[in-house]
Amino acid sequence: MKRYIMTMAAVVLLAACSENKASGDAQPATENVEKADSAEVKENVDSASVDGVTSATNVANSPTFNGLMMVSPQQDATVSLTMGGKVHSLRVMPGQAVARGQVIATIDNPEFIDLQQTYLEASAQTEFLEKEYKRQALLGENDATSMKKVQQSKADYLSMHSRLSAAASRLKTLGVSPASVRSGGIKPYLPVTAPISGYVTNMNVNLGKYLDAGEPLCDVINKSQPLIVLTVYERELNMMTVGRGVEFRVNGMGKQTFSAKIVSIEQSVDAKDYSIKVYAKVTTPNSGFRPGMYVRAKLK
Repeated sequence: MKRYIMTMAAVVLLAACSENKASGDAQPATENVEKADSAEVKENVDSASVDGVTSATNVANSPTFNGLMMVSPQQDATVSLTMGGKVHSLRVMPGQAVARGQVIATIDNPEFIDLQQTYLEASAQTEFLEKEYKRQALLGENDATSMKKVQQSKADYLSMHSRLSAAASRLKTLGVSPASVRSGGIKPYLPVTAPISGYVTNMNVNLGKYLDAGEPLCDVINKSQPLIVLTVYERELNMMTVGRGVEFRVNGMGKQTFSAKIVSIEQSVDAKDYSIKVYAKVTTPNSGFRPGMYVRAKLK
């Protein structure tokens, strides 16, 4: 009996020691899990702070909107030909800055030479017939000539003047000043000029290529007053008002934040994804902005 009691006591003591050892081993494991969780949270926070595009601003509880940089339609001009012809020379390169009225290219077309000749001949004939009409009118007042001759000289003058006006209008349509033709004579090639000041884009021509009338030669964009166009969904539309401020970041430009102001909201909903376009004018321009750049924005 005594041996039995001693045996049971030894078993109880051994079990107690095993439990204490297991408890001691479990405590470091718990600490390791807590440390691992803390390290993961810290890593996620650091990762989120590195990407300057995925978190546009610090405005609390404000949704983020995706969008693109663009220029307004008034600052985007397509240079197309009113008269077709072969590209004789190219005066600029893609991406080059140009001023309004600067020659971008010259076009070779014999019809342009004929038009200038028609204008100069009509100008000379109009001047002669005007003097003749005035002379005949003076003679008619003194009964020195018949009214038939006076009327005929007037008809000849008005007919030639109409032809002169038509030729002058065609020259203006081509961007050529009639006065420059009168003073400088016939030009062999039609100059194509920039309609606005800006930068040359979408230039897909080469020397010798024939372009039809109306075919585009290039585009000129003025990016001094850029816009951002944001994609907004129906549930967020009530947050959008003209005049409200926007803060945004541009992909590839780090954490730098820029400002804009909403100037226009489209009135139709896209049938595919039920989104609406919202346009905001950039109030903090940057020379690094380019149309088509990806932006992420939040409302102020």
